[in-house]
Amino acid sequence: MKQITSVQNPFIKSLVLLQEKAKARKQTGTFLIEGQREISLAIKGGYEIETVLFLPELVTENEINKLIQNPFQLIEINKEVYQKLAYRDTTEGILAVAKTKSLKLSDLKLSENPLILVVESLEKPGNIGAVLRTADAANLDAVLIANPKSDLYNPNIVRSSVGCLFTNQIATGTSEEIIAFLKEKKINFYSATLQNSTSYHTQNFTTPTALVVGTEATGLTQQWRDEATQNIIIPMQGEIDSMNVSVAAAILIFEAKRQRGF
Repeated sequence: MKQITSVQNPFIKSLVLLQEKAKARKQTGTFLIEGQREISLAIKGGYEIETVLFLPELVTENEINKLIQNPFQLIEINKEVYQKLAYRDTTEGILAVAKTKSLKLSDLKLSENPLILVVESLEKPGNIGAVLRTADAANLDAVLIANPKSDLYNPNIVRSSVGCLFTNQIATGTSEEIIAFLKEKKINFYSATLQNSTSYHTQNFTTPTALVVGTEATGLTQQWRDEATQNIIIPMQGEIDSMNVSVAAAILIFEAKRQRGF
């Protein structure tokens, strides 16, 4: 088995770049996953694991072989190297290099009566992670990210989604592409916006449905408001007129789930 004990090792340096640079992830088509649960969810979600790095005092080779069935390269590292690569404060002693997936709309496999979440121009990894956790909790057909501002394999998104990056079907595209996709599939879409809106709970979400949310700062672009089946709003009874995007998405999603009988 290969062992690496220096943070100056070229391979370790390349992994540091994967953590820090979207460009490196795009060029190599790979990214880092940290933690046994996240690696397990990635495998379940169809991600291919290329390499596993581990601290022998925290995780055994036998445990890793039980976790990952397909062939992969196994590298033993020391604490210094692990701390250089690990993103979380808590130490699990295992990291994996995985291949990124295609995020094309054409690759989506939808049910006959899909429920989809569309998020436009979300930038903060914490919000994206929270949205993906909600989508997983509701077992949505897909999450579509319009005009993405962040690389989906950013370690902050992997971490904040607690592995739900791997449990959801995800696709990205421009707003124009996603609107065209929804129309082609005959999926009604409801845009959450302050303008020309009706209360969300009055709408019928039991047919093929996409719920569309934007950023708190700017909301949805005009195109989503103009072309929506219906603009919807969550009635606000306090002093402010918006809430965190992940909270708003959760309210809309679980109203749709309620209507569908969970």
